[in-house]
Amino acid sequence: MIVRIMGEGQVKLDDVHFTELNKLDDELLREVENGDEAGFRRTLSTLLDAVRRLGTPLPDDALEPSELILPADDATLEEVRELLGDDGLIPG
Repeated sequence: MIVRIMGEGQVKLDDVHFTELNKLDDELLREVENGDEAGFRRTLSTLLDAVRRLGTPLPDDALEPSELILPADDATLEEVRELLGDDGLIPG
């Protein structure tokens, strides 16, 4: 799956990593729903770091369609709240 982090680039992630990422996404969803700013900040950073660590960066000139778009590290709780679906940021 091709994942874009807003303001950064794209990475290719193997499906095997989505179990780990979905756990972080579920935690992030709970923190957003509870208005837990400190927890939200920590978990968003951890989620994005995991995507960077587990993914393979695509070249800057690659024009692959992103199947998943994640907010930037500096996104606010309100901005992420607007991006959330029923399953969080990551479907499944």
